[in-house]
Amino acid sequence: MKTDYLVIGSGVAGLRAAIELSRHGEVIVVTKDSITESCTEYAQGGVAVALSDEDEVGIHLTDTLRAGDGLCRQEAVKTLVEEGPDRILELIDWGAQFDREGPKLAFTREAAHSKKRILHASGDSTGMEIGRVLINHVKSLPGVNRYPFSTATELIMDDDCCVGARVLNNGEVTDIHARATLLATGGAGQVYSRTTNPDVATGDGLALAYRAGAVLEDMEFIQFHPTALFLPGAPHFLLSEAMRGEGALLRNIDGNLFMHKYHADSELAPRDVVSRAVISEIAETGSSHVLLDLTHLAPGFVKKRFPRIFDTCLKYEIDIAKMQIPVSPAAHYMMGGIKTDLDGKTSIRGLFAAGETACTGVHGANRLASNSLLEGLVYGYRTARAAAVYGLQSRDVMPATGPDTASPGGTDASLDIADTKKTIRDIMWESAGIIRSANSLADARQRLMAMKEIMGINFDSRSGVELRNLLTVAIMITEAALSREGSVGAHYRSDFPSRGSAWQKHLGLTKSGNEVRKTWT
Repeated sequence: MKTDYLVIGSGVAGLRAAIELSRHGEVIVVTKDSITESCTEYAQGGVAVALSDEDEVGIHLTDTLRAGDGLCRQEAVKTLVEEGPDRILELIDWGAQFDREGPKLAFTREAAHSKKRILHASGDSTGMEIGRVLINHVKSLPGVNRYPFSTATELIMDDDCCVGARVLNNGEVTDIHARATLLATGGAGQVYSRTTNPDVATGDGLALAYRAGAVLEDMEFIQFHPTALFLPGAPHFLLSEAMRGEGALLRNIDGNLFMHKYHADSELAPRDVVSRAVISEIAETGSSHVLLDLTHLAPGFVKKRFPRIFDTCLKYEIDIAKMQIPVSPAAHYMMGGIKTDLDGKTSIRGLFAAGETACTGVHGANRLASNSLLEGLVYGYRTARAAAVYGLQSRDVMPATGPDTASPGGTDASLDIADTKKTIRDIMWESAGIIRSANSLADARQRLMAMKEIMGINFDSRSGVELRNLLTVAIMITEAALSREGSVGAHYRSDFPSRGSAWQKHLGLTKSGNEVRKTWT
């Protein structure tokens, strides 16, 4: 099968890329679930953009750099904040219904933001609204073909150039050749046993790119959201940071406020600080969680401002306007990913990446709240423009396809895929989570490497492919975390609490035979 442009992933970055690419040729969007199932759908808090009367692009730049703890690439951040307003206004032109106060857009503030710059929709359903608008726009474009419930298993390489991907659907493998391939598969939260991410977030793009020889960068930087619902039998539902922005307080199990002990900004401290503070309070009180308290806010305001959270918690018999909510941290976002430039170009010709699966350096060591949706819009657009230029230039060198279909492989009948996934996720949470050390990381690496034969299995099911990808990403995170002997942003080493001598360098990982080659830049 041939197309001009292949987009793998249907979150905000993939959809925005597909819209732009449709102006230049035929586009296929491959997504392993329905087109609506992505991390975008679950983004509650909002999208940060310097559009309010009190805000400026320069202030947004400063706040992002400060949150990134010295490891942001300033040019990438400058691009994000300067181009962000145009992308948001474009969304509004396409029909995005952001909340308003009278005729004006309504803005709120979240942790580590110095101004009110967070746009939201239906209170706490911003990602859902942005996804709705982008999906409707994509559906209106005749040149975009959607392939749902299809799992990319490998990138197709011609020497050192990516020319498409192998896709598994309903037990059949199809080779899709393209002039340019764009990965927008989101993050890898499912590598941890506690995560706010949906089931589809298994690091597929990261693993695909790594196996093909691309550079992964800053894989040690995983953001753990401090407030995910903690109830036996309940999902790790995200309790948006906007709740603390509106005045919610954190109390330990004894009912005592504690954030003032850890940071001058208390509840509005950066996420990494709040997550470690919560873990410390849990340890000190011998509990399994802390409490998020909105009971001092007006009940009508709480229900109106956070309707989705209100209704979800009520299903578990928690009225958030009257009751304190049990919460604890959960894996939420990857700051690292496939290394790209400002146009989404990876280290492999013909391969581009955008959104959470990419690493432009815009987030540094710790993402500023609500910058992720903006990143998907800005860099999805920019990456598509660069991919279109590359595609036009490669028109005459696209190789002829071989057979369109191939037989999938199999699996070891003795391998329990679900149980092995659980083992990987438990290892990562226990040993490579919020607080790390050489001992815990070495233990994680040893246990993960004992499963390395899984990497060579040609799985014939989505769950098997996801297992291989989870293991690949888990090993990369562990290797990177072991190598960074210092604590920066979301990466905290209890045995190296200071920054370390080379803390402002970025760590790249590439495949070298059966080994991982590490490069500091």
